[in-house]
Amino acid sequence: MKTSPIKPPRTLLSLAGKAIADYAMIRPGDRVLLGLSGGKDSLSLLHVLLHLKAKAPVKFELAAATVDPQSPEYHPRPLKTYIAKLGVPYFYESYPVLELAKQKMGKDSFCAFCSRMRRGMLYGAARREGYNVLALAQHLDDLAETFMMSAMFGGKLRTMRAHYVNDEGDIRVIRPFIYVRERQTAAFAKSAGLPVIAENCPACFAMPMQRWQMKQKLAQFEAANNKIFANLLTAMRPLLTASQGDD
Repeated sequence: MKTSPIKPPRTLLSLAGKAIADYAMIRPGDRVLLGLSGGKDSLSLLHVLLHLKAKAPVKFELAAATVDPQSPEYHPRPLKTYIAKLGVPYFYESYPVLELAKQKMGKDSFCAFCSRMRRGMLYGAARREGYNVLALAQHLDDLAETFMMSAMFGGKLRTMRAHYVNDEGDIRVIRPFIYVRERQTAAFAKSAGLPVIAENCPACFAMPMQRWQMKQKLAQFEAANNKIFANLLTAMRPLLTASQGDD
């Protein structure tokens, strides 16, 4: 039996819609593939895109793909049933990413290696199935954490971009949640009863991470200054513009 999509809160739709418009993320005739981990963010973006697909004047196609890294702690298979009920084309890509990371990651962290591997598999699925846009669900908190870590630990002003073309020049990557806070996706996932897959990056969460530490620091800063994320977004805007090359 087919299940109707859940309408996201107006604020979530408004912020995602503004980002999509500001950065021309979705164009008429686009075939959009959503990277669906099963976490609160990607499931929230799934329902936002389903709503926009039904209501927005710009017509586009939507599918989802999950990369299973074959970790014993990650069980994304329930997504198959859920996505099927929504009537969304779905591609399940299983590959021993974690085992390969142990053998070949070199100086990279698990997070960096697995991220590149997963992204490569999503590109492969998009090419194989004929999708020209890859949608990712990173939100403003993710961008702010990346920006601060890059500045403090790498000596560079960098963050995740809103919209760009990959190195090969054949797939556009978009992040419709760049204006959305993590607490907003968490609230929607909880209120809507979305089937969130716990611990969608188990290898990373099992280890001390700079990102987790930065998240705590930013929470402390926000407690003292509730405009901290708005200010960080203003500072990051020159870094969000579309360009070619993976990030």
